[in-house]
Amino acid sequence: MTDAIQQQLISARKHQILDAAAHVFASKGFHAATIKDVAREAGIADGTIYNYFANKTALLFAIFERMRDSIQPAAAFADLRPDDVRGVVRAFVSFPLMALRGDNFELFRVVMSELMVNDDLRKQYAQQVLQPTLAVAETLFQQWAAQGLIKTAHLQLTVRALSSMVMGLILQHIMGDDLLQGQWEALPDVLTDLIMQGIGKD
Repeated sequence: MTDAIQQQLISARKHQILDAAAHVFASKGFHAATIKDVAREAGIADGTIYNYFANKTALLFAIFERMRDSIQPAAAFADLRPDDVRGVVRAFVSFPLMALRGDNFELFRVVMSELMVNDDLRKQYAQQVLQPTLAVAETLFQQWAAQGLIKTAHLQLTVRALSSMVMGLILQHIMGDDLLQGQWEALPDVLTDLIMQGIGKD
């Protein structure tokens, strides 16, 4: 029983620190922010943060992971048949698009700018987010191709092109595209229609 309570306390403290870091990074920018700033925002001593996170990069990646996990992908796929190509594609593109609504866009802007210059963060992102996501999509596409449900040419490149479309839309939103900002909720259907026209059997 003590272990369960201890884990709850640890989880609560981590969330307290991440909430503070998210606010500080979004308002000051990653490079200008310091661990002292985060500690002050969280109302704790500087050293306490290092009991939970090794450095600022670890904090930033943990924020991204929490943001990514804010919508559980399992729920999106729970009622779908594996051969429902359209439904699975829509769920797949909806997950990142809908996870990054609202205040998460500002945080994602901070994450993306740091990914461009921080080798450690970029490697973590590639290993823990990008590569597993691509692997799942490749497996699905290979299964669909084997069943004759989609075109079979250049499956791995197709998966990467589709992933880039989603990332590009997110980046375009961050850069201030008013149309995207106003119609973000419509994007999963629009993007799914476009993808299905490209990969669907003639």
